[in-house]
Amino acid sequence: MDISTLKANQGKQINITTKDYGTYARYPVKTHVVVSGDSLEKIMDDYVRPYLEKGDMIFISEKIVAISQGRAFDIDDIKPSRLAKFLCRFVYKSPYGIGLGSPWTMQLAIQDVGAPKILFAALCSAVTKPFGVRGVFYKIVGTKARAIDGPCDYTLPPYNHYAKLAPLDPDGVAKQLAKYTGCGVAVMDANDIGREVLGTSGGEVTVEKCKQIFDDNPLGQASEQTPIAIVRKVSE
Repeated sequence: MDISTLKANQGKQINITTKDYGTYARYPVKTHVVVSGDSLEKIMDDYVRPYLEKGDMIFISEKIVAISQGRAFDIDDIKPSRLAKFLCRFVYKSPYGIGLGSPWTMQLAIQDVGAPKILFAALCSAVTKPFGVRGVFYKIVGTKARAIDGPCDYTLPPYNHYAKLAPLDPDGVAKQLAKYTGCGVAVMDANDIGREVLGTSGGEVTVEKCKQIFDDNPLGQASEQTPIAIVRKVSE
């Protein structure tokens, strides 16, 4: 199939020139609304494989990996503790994702990371914030907690009423999909203010390369329904 039929999302662009790795095209791939139990391999077959060429890379949102693994939960089924309700009040709420700024996501973090680490991170954050130091809480709780997210107005239904954990074994998922497709794979946690590489298949798919290629986050998971990008080298 002709990959040129895959168009950039509104306000985004297909090509990006990186600082160190040349110019890449990032083609957003639209999928159905992924649910628990969906096969990522079948998603590759249905939506990605028809466009692939040798040397392509596949960048996949950590969100659909987590959802497919059953790690997204209706907030009605999450029972926040008093500790979760208290701590979430002190978390910065970004317009690009609620993070741990809700009692539901904070409760998931307590269950997944552990209350002692969450409390220690909150204490360190409280001590350093008056000095203008931000982000201490998330640095301490780590990648697993940073990838937890909750319901936002712009999130595609039904996930505007869900909270989700980080995906399990993102490196393993990337390696499995790379073996299945024959292309390098990265599992990305990206929004319009930052990007984290949660897992890669290794080799030439390095963390720094992925960050530069996704510097402006070309994906869209609201009405765009494009949680995957086919990444292709354009020039050196």
